Amino acid sequence: MSTDTSTMKRDYYETLGVEKGAAPDAIKKAFRKLAMECHPDRHPGDKTAEQRFKDLNEAYDVLKDEQKRAAYDRFGHAAFENGGMGRGGAQGFAGGGFDFTDIFDEMFGEFMGGGRRGQPARGRGADLRFNMEISLEEAYHGKQATIRVPTSVACESCNGSGGEKGAQPITCPACHGHGKVRATQGFFTIERTCAACHGAGKVIEKACKTCKGSGRTAKEKTLQVAIPAGVEDGTRIRLAGEGEAGMNGGPAGDLYIFISLSAHRLFQREGAAVYCRVPIAMATAALGGHIEIPTIDGSKAKVQVPAGTQTGQQIRLKGKGMSVLRSPARGDMFVEIAVETPANLTRKQRELLEQFDAESQANAKTSPESQGFFARVKEFLDSGRG
Repeated sequence: MSTDTSTMKRDYYETLGVEKGAAPDAIKKAFRKLAMECHPDRHPGDKTAEQRFKDLNEAYDVLKDEQKRAAYDRFGHAAFENGGMGRGGAQGFAGGGFDFTDIFDEMFGEFMGGGRRGQPARGRGADLRFNMEISLEEAYHGKQATIRVPTSVACESCNGSGGEKGAQPITCPACHGHGKVRATQGFFTIERTCAACHGAGKVIEKACKTCKGSGRTAKEKTLQVAIPAGVEDGTRIRLAGEGEAGMNGGPAGDLYIFISLSAHRLFQREGAAVYCRVPIAMATAALGGHIEIPTIDGSKAKVQVPAGTQTGQQIRLKGKGMSVLRSPARGDMFVEIAVETPANLTRKQRELLEQFDAESQANAKTSPESQGFFARVKEFLDSGRG
C-alpha cells in the first residue's frame, strides 16, 4: 500500500507553460506540443524526458477536466491527496477531492466532545487507500489483479471482542458508565468523550493478551480486484469492508483503489481517443503509399497515406481507440504524421535532391506554401515597411 509523500509538486499550469486562466484549447495545444517534444521515442534511454512526459500527462489530466481544474484552482495539489475522502468514505470531487472533514474536526472536535476523532468502543475501522499503476493495454482490456494490503483484521483469539475468553465488560470507573466526562472552563461546561472507554461506558476487565484489548491484529491481506475495461486515470474503485477492522468488533472500513495509467511508448490517450505519432519518409509523404501500424488492441492496421501529406496531418481510424467504460463502444485512433527530413545522404541521393530542388524552383506548385510565404516576405520588404 502506497502512502502520500510530502514532496513539493510543480504547479500544473507551470508544467504545461500556460497561464492560470488559459482556455481549454490553449491547454490542449500546449500539452500536445510539449508531449511530442519529450516523448520517450524521441529520447530513448533518457529518464529525465520520461519523467517529464509523465508530469505532463498528470498535469493535463487535471486541467482538461472542468471539475478537477476547479478543485485544483481552489486547493492546489491538496485537492487530490488522501483520495479526496474523509473518514467514513465521504467523497469530494470526482477523480480526487478535498477532505473537508479534517477542517471541521480541527475547528469543532474538542468542543463537541471529540467529534469524528473520538473512537467509540465499537468504532468503525479506518478506510484504506491503495495506489495501482496499470498499462494502457490493461486499461483497454481490463484485468484481474492480485494485491497485498497491510491492514488490521479482527483478532482470532478473542473474535474481535478485545477481552479474554469469558471476560465480561464492566462499568467504566472513569465516567461511571456515561461514556462522557465533563469539565468546567470559566463560563463553559465542556463535555468530552471518555478517554478510558472511548464513549462506550464499559471497559474490558481482562484484555485479550494477543490484541491487548483492541480487538484486532496487524495482517497482510491478499485480495482479487477486477479492473474494468475502459478505466481512466484517476478512477477510484471501492471494496466495501476491506479496510481496517473496527475496534472491539466494530464494522470494518473500506478499501479504495486509485488507478493511474503508466506512460505508453507509442500511444497517448485522451478519453476514448488514442493518438499515435508516426514518422514517415519524405518520399512516402510526397508520393503517397501505405504504412502498417500497431493498435491498442494488439492488432495491426494498414493506413493509406495520401500523396502530398504534410507534417501534423491526422488520419482517423474509426473504432480503433480505447474501450469505453461499461459500454461495448470504442473510441477512434488518430495517426499524426511527422514527415522526416532525409539525413546521412549518399552522393547519389544528394545529386538527385539537388536536381529535384532545381526543377522545383521553376514549379511553384511543388512547394506552394513555402513559395507563397517568401513571396509575401518579398512584397513586405519591397513596400518599405521592413
